[in-house]
Amino acid sequence: MDRPRLRVADVLKQHWPEYCRDHPVESHVRKVMDHLRDCRSAALGGHLHRCTHCGGEIPVYNSCRDRHCPTCQTGRKQQWVAHRQAELLPVPYFHVVFTLPHRLNALIRANPTRLLGELFAVVAWVLQHFAADPQWKLRGQLGFIAVLHTWTQKLLPHYHVHCLVPGGAWDAATGTWRCANRHYLFGKDALAKAFQARFINRLQALRRANRLRYDGHAAPLKSDAAWTLLIHDLWKTPWIVYPKATARNPEHSLDYLGRYTHRVAIGDHRLRSLENNAITFDWRDRSDGNTVKQMTLPVHDFVARFMLHILPHGFAKVRAYGWLAGRKKTATLSAIRAVLNIKPPSSPPADESSAERIARLTGVDITLCPLCKTGRLMNLRRLHPSRAGP
Repeated sequence: MDRPRLRVADVLKQHWPEYCRDHPVESHVRKVMDHLRDCRSAALGGHLHRCTHCGGEIPVYNSCRDRHCPTCQTGRKQQWVAHRQAELLPVPYFHVVFTLPHRLNALIRANPTRLLGELFAVVAWVLQHFAADPQWKLRGQLGFIAVLHTWTQKLLPHYHVHCLVPGGAWDAATGTWRCANRHYLFGKDALAKAFQARFINRLQALRRANRLRYDGHAAPLKSDAAWTLLIHDLWKTPWIVYPKATARNPEHSLDYLGRYTHRVAIGDHRLRSLENNAITFDWRDRSDGNTVKQMTLPVHDFVARFMLHILPHGFAKVRAYGWLAGRKKTATLSAIRAVLNIKPPSSPPADESSAERIARLTGVDITLCPLCKTGRLMNLRRLHPSRAGP
């Protein structure tokens, strides 16, 4: 019989209490890690189900629904993609990734809300600036979705934003839609230079306004000499922006971004073993042909790396911009469709149950008994939480 798959929750059940005893943990981070530890366990309660065929009784425990939980994200991703279907247009789509240099990692750790917010703002400014510039022939406003990621395959800090951009710009003043070239949105080098200049200028402005903190590893940057050296290094460092066309089918493009919107630092499927206070997990080495390799870390180091990617409380990691944002989105999409002479995608049935929605989106019938594979699960009674949940 195959061994049950190892989960991040299993690691935390065994090692989180001792980690908290040995290390200081911020309150909002502790709350997130508690959620992940208790996910789909008796701690959060649930419901007891009985099979109509074999009579087996199966407890189904509640999910923590925390956005950092690898166990909870598949269903949320499918729901998110389903909601975005209504916004699709029959135009080319582009995936654009903006990456910050690692030289900024310490400063971002000391100012996560402010500087990650600046990252979103700069990315939006650059894309809209290029869309309005006659040089790139769109002369209008983009609508796009941006998603923040903060990690490498080894769980080290790597701050970057993924954008899904419909290939065209909307000119609201004239009611005109200008479609982009199917294979080309904007110049890669030009985007990178604009991204670099805008972000460095914003850093300088925040420094002058005394709006940056210098905690932890960022403490040395408080001196003027160290700051000047940082800015000098940032100007010398090549900044990376990677734009590419996605699949020609817009539904495939949306599903492609969906892989990023609800991805967490490490998924359960990458965990291999937990033995002798060490955890082994898979990682992809992109410098070696994307080869899958394995890394083993002491459990406390693994937990510490995982916590690096817990976002500040209330910080939005998925954001919409341009004509895909705000209260005018529905009206603008209708106007664009009218210009393109297309109908909106069909909506899912209004009376669809949760089980029917999951079956439609994932192909999994959650009402089927996992024991006999024949009967149906009927809700027998509620299971109360064994201890306080989130």
